[in-house]
Amino acid sequence: MEFSCKHFKVGKCEGEKLVDGETIPLVLQPSEANKNDLESLLLALKNNKEWFEQMIIKNSAVLLRGFDVKNAEEFNEIVEICGWEDIRYVGPAPRTHIYKRVWTANEGPLSEFIYYHHEMVLFKECPLKVILFCEIPPPEGGQTPVVPSFKVTEKMVEEFPEAVKEMEEKGLRYTFTAPGKNNSGSMRGRGWEDAFGTSDPQEVEKRAKAFGMELEWLPDGGLKTILGPRNLTKVFEGRKGRRMWFNTIVGMHGREISSAKMADGTEIPENVVKRCAEIIEEESIQFKWEKGDVLFLDNLALLHGRRPSLPPRKVLVATCK
Repeated sequence: MEFSCKHFKVGKCEGEKLVDGETIPLVLQPSEANKNDLESLLLALKNNKEWFEQMIIKNSAVLLRGFDVKNAEEFNEIVEICGWEDIRYVGPAPRTHIYKRVWTANEGPLSEFIYYHHEMVLFKECPLKVILFCEIPPPEGGQTPVVPSFKVTEKMVEEFPEAVKEMEEKGLRYTFTAPGKNNSGSMRGRGWEDAFGTSDPQEVEKRAKAFGMELEWLPDGGLKTILGPRNLTKVFEGRKGRRMWFNTIVGMHGREISSAKMADGTEIPENVVKRCAEIIEEESIQFKWEKGDVLFLDNLALLHGRRPSLPPRKVLVATCK
C-alpha cells in the first residue's frame, strides 16, 4: 500500500533502513507546522485508524516525530485513541505502572544491553503491538534497535539448514529462574510474586498453567519456570508469508538463570547461537530517540532491544493485542 494521508507527511530519521522496499521505521510528522499539538495528532489517528494500522504492518515500525507529546497521560491518550485492547506484560523485566495503560520500560541498569526479543515471545498470547514513548531522551546511547525477524530466518536457513531443520522439527524448550522478590539491580530481576501478581503459590500454579508453563519451586524461595515445546519460527497472516525468527535462543542460551535447548534436551550448538547473534546485530536498525517520539512496533515482525545508555533516559511503554 502506498503512503497517502493528508494528516501526516513522511519524514526521515538517522539510521532508518530500506528493507525489501519498506522503510523501517516509517517516520510520520505533522502535515503542517501548526498541527503538532496533541489534539491534532489524536484527531489524525482517530480519522485514519485502519490506514495507520496498515502502515504499522506494512513497515513493521512507525515513528511519530515532531508532535508535542509531553507525558504519560498524553501518551495514554494516544494509545487509547488507537482502540487496541490492552494486554498485561508477563516476563522478567522490572517495570512500574505509571498511568492507566502506561508502564515504565525495563528498569534494569542503563549500563546493560537488553538483548533483542519479540515481547512475550514464549507465551501462548503475546502483544501484537508494542508502543514506546520517549519522555526524556538519553544524552548518549540508549537506542531501541529493531531487527526485521524474517531476515534472520533467511540467513540462518542459508547458513545452517540442517540445524534449523532439527530445531524446527523438535521444537524448543526454555527455562528461567525468577527470585522471590524484585531485584531492581538486574534487568531480569522481576520476582515471581510481581510477575504473577500474587504471593499465593497455588494461584501462581493456576496462572502458570494458563500461560503454558511448568513450575519448579526452589529451596531459596525462587521459582524455575519451564516452557516448551515452542516454535523456532512462525508465519503470521498479512505479513507476506514471511517466516519470522520467533524465538529467544540467543537471549536465553547458556545463561546463569536461563537456558534454551531443543525440546528433547539436545543442546543447540554453540557456533549456531554465536552466528545467530552476529546475524541479528548485522540486520539491526538504530535510530536516536528525540523528546516526544512515539514508536509503534509490529511485535510479530520485529525484534527489539535497548542499547546501554548514559542517564537520564525515560522511555514508557504500552502493549496491545
